[in-house]
Amino acid sequence: MNNAIQIEASGNVVEIQVTGKLTAEMYDELVPLVDRLVKESGKLRMLFTMHDFHGWTAGALWDDIKFGLDHFRDISRLAIVGETKWQKGMAVFCKPFTTAKVKYFESTDLEAARAWVREPAKESAK
Repeated sequence: MNNAIQIEASGNVVEIQVTGKLTAEMYDELVPLVDRLVKESGKLRMLFTMHDFHGWTAGALWDDIKFGLDHFRDISRLAIVGETKWQKGMAVFCKPFTTAKVKYFESTDLEAARAWVREPAKESAK
């Protein structure tokens, strides 16, 4: 199994695609980029796509927890795109660890996920 991460950033939108297992080395690549983008653009919108995804290594799980705590308020929208039932459960699991709006999409709905992440924020009518 090949572990791979692809990261593309444009303005305040970050697209991350992970294949295989998420490793600590992948976080070494991701975290400095996210830190820089938060400083440059403020709140980020993230699209996290899992393809043939098999979870985290032990070191990466710790990095994921730290990332969530460090960026609790830095993400306004998080679209999780996956292929399995347990990946759908990740969207529910993530919600207490972020102030972001979190939404799950099936892998066949990647374009809908991309559109949702990029759609302008609506002003709350109060």
